Amino acid sequence: MTYSKDIYKEICLVFAKLGLFAFGGPAAHIAMMEDELVTKRKWLTKPDFMDLLGFTNLIPGPNSTELAIALGYKRGGKIGLFLAGICFIFPAMTIVLLLAMFYKQYGEVPLIETIFTGIKPVILAVIIQALFRLGQTTIKDTKSLLLFLAAYLLSLMGVGEITILILTGLMMLLIQQSAKWRSRHLAVEPMSLTLLFLTFLKIGSVLYGSGYVLLAFLQAEFIDRYVALTSTQLLDAVAIGQFTPGPVFTTATFVGYLIQGVPGALLATVGIFLPSFLFILLLHPLFNKLRSSKLFAGILDGITVASLALMASVSWQLGMATFVSWISVLIFAVSFIGLIKFKVNSSYLIIMGGFIGWLVTML
Repeated sequence: MTYSKDIYKEICLVFAKLGLFAFGGPAAHIAMMEDELVTKRKWLTKPDFMDLLGFTNLIPGPNSTELAIALGYKRGGKIGLFLAGICFIFPAMTIVLLLAMFYKQYGEVPLIETIFTGIKPVILAVIIQALFRLGQTTIKDTKSLLLFLAAYLLSLMGVGEITILILTGLMMLLIQQSAKWRSRHLAVEPMSLTLLFLTFLKIGSVLYGSGYVLLAFLQAEFIDRYVALTSTQLLDAVAIGQFTPGPVFTTATFVGYLIQGVPGALLATVGIFLPSFLFILLLHPLFNKLRSSKLFAGILDGITVASLALMASVSWQLGMATFVSWISVLIFAVSFIGLIKFKVNSSYLIIMGGFIGWLVTML
């Protein structure tokens, strides 16, 4: 199938924009993709979006980046796959690289966290809006609602994401089948570029879960095993990845720069994201075939419910960390009303929130 240059251009513009404004981690990225690509641009339906979300949740690596790659594949084939992934990663990688240069020069993280204080309430509003919209499609009956509540409670109890996804998928399959039967400060040592690349390649190939899981992998590899970073540097790297836009895995860019400068930053970024491109490229065609199987379809229905529950659990945790003052509550309320009633573009609200967060800190 051939695709026009206009489609490729649209993919580049959309995912570069998302990569620049997608603050708040995977749940926020997913919510913004749903708003931009399902609601506004009509690239795909809500059920198709939830299917891709369930699919990418089962693959190791950064879920929201893999979702962007899969969406690019669906819109523009193999070229669209690479364009979407690169355009989504590049803005965040550039910002993190610049901050890493500043950090290495001055030994501290710039005070952009004050801006993020105003952005977090906007992100929470975006996520909750997406939960409502996707929930209307995913929670179709009583059994879906019960599975959603069970998965949500398991997540709050600290059960692993993959365990929840698999259990919910199998439970949905059992429910559907039964209905048919009845009718995861030390001295720093040098580390080569090759070893740096291979280490991040390994992490990108096997890591499931959130930024906290990434922290555990980085601790094990770069502090405990190779002694290439200090604990303070590692915590600052993860903090940068958390409050800059785009994929949290761009923490790799920061770590790579601290160890081997710009070449290290680039190789670390390529290493951690390369498996995601390959997983989607190789497995997406297989996924399309499996979706037509009634057996796999039942499991995937359960996984999509669990994916929504995991987003809801993240929303609760983000809410607990966000509502720290009356200003944050006010920003959330204005953003939520703007999104629901007036259909305001979330990018404008993020800029507004960041400005207010900076302004309040300065006063």
